[in-house]
Amino acid sequence: MNIKSLKLFIHLCESKSFAKTASAMHISPSALSRQIQKLETETGQALFLRDNRSVELTPAAKKLLPVALRISGEWQSYHQHLKQLNPELRGEIRLFCSVTASYSHLPQLLSEFRLQHPFIEFKLSTGDPAQAIDKLLNGDVDIAISALPDHLPNRVAFETISEIPLSVIAPDGVSNFAQELQKTSPDWSEVPFIVPEAGTARDRANAWFREMKIKPNIYAQVSGHEAIVSMVALGCGVGIAPDVVINNSPVRDKIARLKVASIEPFKLGVCCKKSELENPLVKALWNVAQANYITP
Repeated sequence: MNIKSLKLFIHLCESKSFAKTASAMHISPSALSRQIQKLETETGQALFLRDNRSVELTPAAKKLLPVALRISGEWQSYHQHLKQLNPELRGEIRLFCSVTASYSHLPQLLSEFRLQHPFIEFKLSTGDPAQAIDKLLNGDVDIAISALPDHLPNRVAFETISEIPLSVIAPDGVSNFAQELQKTSPDWSEVPFIVPEAGTARDRANAWFREMKIKPNIYAQVSGHEAIVSMVALGCGVGIAPDVVINNSPVRDKIARLKVASIEPFKLGVCCKKSELENPLVKALWNVAQANYITP
């Protein structure tokens, strides 16, 4: 149980709507549902009665609500006390993440951070997440949102904020290989694949190919994941991409997930050089990620 979970619980008690709370708290409805389920597991009690139209508090939730309000209030008072003891931090943090992460994960992190440190500014750059670790090591950025690589350099600190599943996707419509995919055992050599050019997602894709004993017919290797979904929607091939990218793509209605063997998910997190944790600005953002970020 953490403060952010209690804040979600309190808001849901007031809104009685998973959709409204998810929107207001910058979290997906499915992630919100998982956090409430986790809270129910920790308390050993059902907290909400749900159907398609409404959400009602159970007796257990009504007893937990004043406790949650008190804890949340005391935590806020503690933060105000710290602000009075410590001077406000000022300066700039150079931050790097993918385009998708800039609206799927970054808003939640920064909204909490801005409440605590309103005078710290951000210089945000976006691009291929496979470049994140190199940008840190080269000193191009101070902190990044990145997938956890199989071999993390010793100089880099990593704090997990989410676990990201991957899916195999195909065009939801006519394509040159649609009939092949409809077979019980497709001949995958006849199917063009669109895969990440590099990074953890590519490593997961390669592992899946080995598990499936597929020698892939690579149509395209793409820098960044967003274009993979677009190319699949255009009928160029079958793609392998993170679910968070698929779910946030403007062409998500034009693709379909294939029912195949699952791909190992990867961990997403904030990372920086360990030496940068001595930088008060970077350390402040790191502390917010540790204390408040919700793992979907």
